[in-house]
Amino acid sequence: MKTTGDLGDLRGKRVLVRSDLNVPLDGTTITDDGRIRASAPTIAALSEQGARVIVCAHLGRPKGAPEAKYSLAPVATRLGEVLGRPVAFAGDTVGPEAQAAVAALDDGDVLLLENLRFNAGETGKSDEERAEFAGALASMADVFVSDGFGVVHRKQASVYDVARLLPHATGGLVATEVDVLRRLTKDPERPYAVVLGGAKVSDKLGVIGNLLGTADRLLIGGGMVFTFLAAMGLEVGKSLLEADQVDTVKGYLERAEKEGVEIVLPVDIVAADAFSADAPHDVVAVDAIPADRMGLDIGPESGRLFAERLADCRTVFWNGPMGAFEMAPFAAGTKAVAQALVDVTRTGALTVVGGGDSAAAVRQLGFADSDFGHISTGGGASLEYLEGKELPGLTVLDEEDHA
Repeated sequence: MKTTGDLGDLRGKRVLVRSDLNVPLDGTTITDDGRIRASAPTIAALSEQGARVIVCAHLGRPKGAPEAKYSLAPVATRLGEVLGRPVAFAGDTVGPEAQAAVAALDDGDVLLLENLRFNAGETGKSDEERAEFAGALASMADVFVSDGFGVVHRKQASVYDVARLLPHATGGLVATEVDVLRRLTKDPERPYAVVLGGAKVSDKLGVIGNLLGTADRLLIGGGMVFTFLAAMGLEVGKSLLEADQVDTVKGYLERAEKEGVEIVLPVDIVAADAFSADAPHDVVAVDAIPADRMGLDIGPESGRLFAERLADCRTVFWNGPMGAFEMAPFAAGTKAVAQALVDVTRTGALTVVGGGDSAAAVRQLGFADSDFGHISTGGGASLEYLEGKELPGLTVLDEEDHA
């Protein structure tokens, strides 16, 4: 894949950058600007080269039409603060405002277009629908830079189709993400542990299957652990359970044993009366979860066990919190795993936090990005890469320029 250095002199060129600025909002307040800070270096570098930078991104899941709550206007303001320079904002994506704003750009200026997903063509199912919207985007630019790693697993107009219409390259963020993920899949330094959490085991079945041939240890927490416990014949009470996946998980447990992959499961659970921060709760052994309670975090003994099984690792990938970390009584397990990763990072190990809720959790719990080897900006993309799937937004960058 070409990088921006392969694009030649960009001074005066209109460079369309696909960034991932899909940040969490509380009203118009950004609650985690990690993706904005991660996207800023590529935008800044292009601006410093004298390019006329046109940034496009999405926010949330609008249904192909404008919705005020999903406007990127607050993101434009924060991006300007991070860059230390004004960022112009167009109130539409390819319409009159965008066209006028692009025409008004001087060398080094930065413009953010309104939410891509306010246009049905961005996520259109048919090639024709996407191509029409991609053509409108491409008509405003001379060059395309793909720097939104969190969307490279999507075959969408601004990710895939635009790259086929313009000379293209990867931005610094995507190049770094791919380099790190290659280190996780191509001859990783061992012992190699993968920590998986989050709500649903079904979301991670593919990656678990693939990792059984790569990782030395799989540590399982979060809501998905209860399907593993059920597969072992244990009572899980009212905990999250995907009953239709129990047999599949049984098969994985048998395969892991056969292939010598260690599966580490919690030994205790924080069980509560309800999914609520003020619900009565206790720590119970995994084989003693009351029938009328739900597990909302791994217990303290499990936190210590997980830290112990990570302590000698040279490579660790973590995706998914260990419990309902948004509520203080159920955040300790996630915090224990985060601290274990910090400790092993200090020994020189490669530690990767796999985006999404995991990235939000470590920041919310007071950890700095620099405490870890790498915090990915793309949870789903990271998992699909580790699963061995082809990511359309990456494969298209390997194609010869069509323009």
